[in-house]
Amino acid sequence: MNIQDYLSQVSQYFSPKVIGEVNDVYVKVAKIKGEDIPWHNHANEDEAFFIIHGELLFEEEGKEPFTMKEGDFYVVKKGINHRVSSEKECQIMLIENKTTAHTGDVKSHVTKSIEEQLK
Repeated sequence: MNIQDYLSQVSQYFSPKVIGEVNDVYVKVAKIKGEDIPWHNHANEDEAFFIIHGELLFEEEGKEPFTMKEGDFYVVKKGINHRVSSEKECQIMLIENKTTAHTGDVKSHVTKSIEEQLK
């Protein structure tokens, strides 16, 4: 699979798509643009972010916001409130446990179920 080719077919922002699985972990890709992701956390799971293209503003409770750029990798630890946003389109890869809820316990108009992410 070519990830860039796959991402060219993704039309919705904030809608992760599962592209593979390794043991109990999903590998996902998503496009981010705007500020629609709410503050949330994942009580029992860490979440890994890799920037494929563009820039991502990462906000994490108790820390100064920082900008991730193409090629950057970051792991947010379980239980830490966080959110991401981007002024221009940003393409990311996520590595998460199969049980990780998209926006934790917070439900918003961008929240996607695991089933929606598998389509």
